[in-house]
Amino acid sequence: MTQNMRRRALLAGALAATGVSALAGMAGFAGAACAEVPPGAKLKIALVVKSMTDPFTVAMVDAARNYQQHFASQFSLTIRGTAKQTDTAAQIRMVDEMIRAKMNAIVIAPTDSKALAPVVARAIRAGIIVITIDNPLDDAAQKAAGISVPFVGPNNRNGARQVGKYLADHLKRGDQVGIIEGIAVSRNAQQRTAGGRDAMEAAGMEVVAVQSGNWDYAQGRDVATKMLAEHPQLRALLCGNDNMAMGAVDAIRDAGRGGGVYVTGYNAIDTIRPLLADGRVLATMNQFADRQAVFGIDFALKAVSEHRKERELSRVIETPLQLVTATKR
Repeated sequence: MTQNMRRRALLAGALAATGVSALAGMAGFAGAACAEVPPGAKLKIALVVKSMTDPFTVAMVDAARNYQQHFASQFSLTIRGTAKQTDTAAQIRMVDEMIRAKMNAIVIAPTDSKALAPVVARAIRAGIIVITIDNPLDDAAQKAAGISVPFVGPNNRNGARQVGKYLADHLKRGDQVGIIEGIAVSRNAQQRTAGGRDAMEAAGMEVVAVQSGNWDYAQGRDVATKMLAEHPQLRALLCGNDNMAMGAVDAIRDAGRGGGVYVTGYNAIDTIRPLLADGRVLATMNQFADRQAVFGIDFALKAVSEHRKERELSRVIETPLQLVTATKR
């Protein structure tokens, strides 16, 4: 490892805090893929994210910019993000733009685990390293496109299972619960729903409804309102992110069910903390957006610098999770 790489790895650890020892030395590399980079050339990295107004995305972008500023002489960082969580067409156009710009690497949080696979395949064929963060690409979609794309991020199923287990400790066997999930075609949404189901089934709860709120506050509120009306005995709502959890809290208030229905979230954004403190939200899961962005970029930089091939990169680099409650932060 060169002195600059060693310094980058140390700074990545410092910026992202502790808990990702596997990333610190990038031991996850098996080999891998990129266009030739002239010695001493400044690398061109792109970060393509989802809704730029979402607090989780904002945390990713801020950490990425901070990291790049420390190594401005080594790489440039181009950031693109959609206006809405569901604007997959716009994200596909952004990746195509980065291909035309001849980026050395693209780090992407896909809006859709399946629909992004073809454009990612085009990028890889153009000699660009692609790393996913936050949301992995669908395995079947990758196989169909003939690609193998690394994912730097947490085990979402395990995280949701932890949240669900904490919720179950506050319920009675046989209680009815609903799940408000994210974008149904996204792998991270599917994993969180599966983890919530795992915990509820293990504790003997009845999952009476599962519906998508597309990661959105307003849609989460609408879904919660519908579930509360259709299931008067509902005792809890497990939400795939904090935006939808905040929508669920307001739906419960509007239905006059305050204090009678537990709500959980996911992401531990700053705006959820007052709701945790006063009990309107029981728990959430911190998946450290800043760590994912920084380590995703560093992983890409090392692959490019060492002239690795995409197909030989490790498939999963797991980042940490931390349950957050009113008493455990």
